[in-house]
Amino acid sequence: MQKVNHHYKDLFIRPPGVRYFVLFGARSAGRSTAGSQLIKTGLFDTTKYFRCAMMRFIYGDIKNSIFQDTLDRIEEDGSDQLEDYTQHGSPIGFSYKKNKVVGIGFRKSSSDQKSKLKSLSNYNVVVIEEADEIAEDDFMQLDDSLRTKKSDIIVVLMLNPPEKDHWIVKRFFNLIDVPDLPGFYEAVKKPELTDTVVISTTYKENIQNVNESSIINFERYKETRPDYYYNMIRGYVSEGARGRIFKNWSTISDAEFDALPYPVTYGLDFGFSNDPAALVATKMHNNKVWFKELLYETGLTNVGNHSLSKRFEDLGLTGQDLIYGDSAEMKSIEELCQDGWYVEPAMKGPGSVNAGIDLLQGLEVFYTESSSNIDTERQNYKWRLDRNKLPTGNPEDKWNHLMDCCRYVVISGRSQSFAGFAG
Repeated sequence: MQKVNHHYKDLFIRPPGVRYFVLFGARSAGRSTAGSQLIKTGLFDTTKYFRCAMMRFIYGDIKNSIFQDTLDRIEEDGSDQLEDYTQHGSPIGFSYKKNKVVGIGFRKSSSDQKSKLKSLSNYNVVVIEEADEIAEDDFMQLDDSLRTKKSDIIVVLMLNPPEKDHWIVKRFFNLIDVPDLPGFYEAVKKPELTDTVVISTTYKENIQNVNESSIINFERYKETRPDYYYNMIRGYVSEGARGRIFKNWSTISDAEFDALPYPVTYGLDFGFSNDPAALVATKMHNNKVWFKELLYETGLTNVGNHSLSKRFEDLGLTGQDLIYGDSAEMKSIEELCQDGWYVEPAMKGPGSVNAGIDLLQGLEVFYTESSSNIDTERQNYKWRLDRNKLPTGNPEDKWNHLMDCCRYVVISGRSQSFAGFAG
């Protein structure tokens, strides 16, 4: 039999009345091992009803993560009584006598096609790896579908600490400021959640299984990458998204923006059904730039009654106002020009995204307090992370509609359009 890390004992004892287990904390804390031990233990305990879903956001990611971890636990046991288990191919999973484990993704692939979760009504155990990747609405749909009376139901969420505005943080935790570490918080379970057990761990609670050279690397991050160290090694919740690109922007009032004595130029990102069309007003001087969100709306055509052209009129723009639009949408730009608007294609091409980001990062940036979607995108716009949760230097293609607008104006307007701008 395998030895379970005593920090995870409640996961196996299951205190009465508990539905949710949140395994939360830093890297190399043994969460995946504990989750796979739970699955293996339930699979081979024929005295109890066991229908388990091992889940991740994308179905294809399960095979090389929680599925493989569970297979490792089975093979490590080496007991003869386990020889009769069946390993599934599609969908991946395991069966042993009447007990069953199935891999299920919230999405079938990286596309936006949702899986059908209503078929989980007879499952009594759900183990979700990388639970911070899951949207709250998806989790609620899953949670509402679990309703068997054959056994108590438990839902296990395993995750590293996300940003403070993540729904899991808001649902399960109170945040306490960490002394002398502005922007980082200790997450403490909300005391009123009697149906929830939180197990917070770092590598120190799993140190018997962590290589000494790995520990040296972890501690080195304190000097070389402090944000990563306090978030991913110490397990504190951060002020913003992991790998967040823009961190030090400040807010001003709309009146302060309007009073600035500098020309206004506009950035436009096209959208229609899933993605919103976005428009931002921009003022620049020396090494400062000010943004004001004007539009963030789906379902707009380019011209007509319910259109960008009509919104421009409503906002008081004229045909003399310079708008930098997404140059990948030349047909849309031409339609707006034919309707009387002054729209120039923004500078784009190989390296232009990172060049625009670099330029913005070198400026002192302000945005108006009314620009709620700028605030949301700024907090969530981040670099893609590698398998070690480190930023790659390539931005994710999401939370970037207004961020693109800001970039279009800044990178395209480094000329006489902004008198006095030192770009």
